[in-house]
Amino acid sequence: MPELSPEWEQAFAWLERELGGKIVSARRQPRWRPAWFIELERGGEQLSLYWRGKRGEIAHGLEQLEREARVMRAMEREGIPVPHVHAFCKEPAGIVMDRLPGQANLATADSDAQRTAVLADYVDVLARLHAVPADRFDGLGLTVAEGEEGLGLGDLDDWIRNYRRDKSRPEPEVEFLLAWLLRNVPKGRTKKSLLCADAGQFLFEGDRVTGLIDLELAYVGDPAADLGSLRCRDLSEPLGPIGPAIERYEERVGEKIDRRVIDYHTVRFATCTPTIVAPMLARHIPGLDYTQYLVWYLVYAKTPLEVIADGMGIELEAVQTLEPLDTRWGPAAESLVAMLAGDGEAVSTTERSETGDQAGYERDSAWRLAQVLERADRLGPAIDAANLDDIEATFGERPATPREGDAFLEERIAESGADADALLVPLLHRRLQRLEWIVAPALREYEGARMQRID
Repeated sequence: MPELSPEWEQAFAWLERELGGKIVSARRQPRWRPAWFIELERGGEQLSLYWRGKRGEIAHGLEQLEREARVMRAMEREGIPVPHVHAFCKEPAGIVMDRLPGQANLATADSDAQRTAVLADYVDVLARLHAVPADRFDGLGLTVAEGEEGLGLGDLDDWIRNYRRDKSRPEPEVEFLLAWLLRNVPKGRTKKSLLCADAGQFLFEGDRVTGLIDLELAYVGDPAADLGSLRCRDLSEPLGPIGPAIERYEERVGEKIDRRVIDYHTVRFATCTPTIVAPMLARHIPGLDYTQYLVWYLVYAKTPLEVIADGMGIELEAVQTLEPLDTRWGPAAESLVAMLAGDGEAVSTTERSETGDQAGYERDSAWRLAQVLERADRLGPAIDAANLDDIEATFGERPATPREGDAFLEERIAESGADADALLVPLLHRRLQRLEWIVAPALREYEGARMQRID
């Protein structure tokens, strides 16, 4: 057993009383939220458990762990494979559930054939979930989408409300994506089901899914939303060809879904991430893995613009390469990177969560941040100038500072309609390409990530 803080000594003592057993081993999962792998002996049997804790100060504002536990129990009653929930702890908040066999992330599959088989099984499970009448999940405290607009926007209003509450600086990319979503709600959609919302998260063993996981965002809405979020999951955890998987889903549910509707929900779900992440990046938050959140902001602001451009027939061009500057503090930044590099082995976020220890996880996070800061020092001034050049070339005005440039773009977005999309989408995409140069060393599993086309 590791040495425990008083908080976790109390929590584990509660668990032993609640389940009537004795904890024989516990290993903390290194990640940005408290989580534990626990072995508990009870009546001659050994239970393999997983403790899923609360995000705390870095919560996205929509997390309700107790609601997630209710959702999992309701899914289990309907025959959907999920971990069995044994208990819910109030303080520290956490779901105590079975640790299912298998592994997460189809990028770890042994072969393309296994990946294809597991994804097929997953969409079969998804089709079964969506076939359960939505009213079977009444009383769980879920957001329930109503009407055509509600089914389109889903739970977006919740994300927007938190974004508006926490926003402290101009965020033109987020404002454009939100404006686009409000203008382009799909028409004619009526069916609603319980959604995973952040679809594509599951454990698998062999060719089969052993259970759905991470259901904290579940709500009742348009089933097409889960297909859109599946494409977003593929950016960090490659799922294999999604187009054929969607066709298989359509065969199971007996309905052909307009690809424009799936595109819309792809943009909608991707946009949820920058709405929450952007305000967090504007201030210091203790415990925040800043670089990971910056990567999430970049990827999930940039890829929805690419989906929009594809739907409009816009050809997005690569921006001109900028040369790094030889800055006064560049050698100091390089020294910091070298000091934190350790063995210099870059691993994915999932690998960091499954292996190593919390201290190693934090050292790796510091190394990533140092790499980003070193690039920002050498490239930042040139990028700021290029972004202002872009505004001047597009609008004929040149704001004095980068912050004023962001505010200027926000104003143009607020006063523009769909007729300006062909101008704004490429401009905002160029800005994010330049940000990607700074973040490049820290992209890890997102390096080269592109949203799969499904047509």
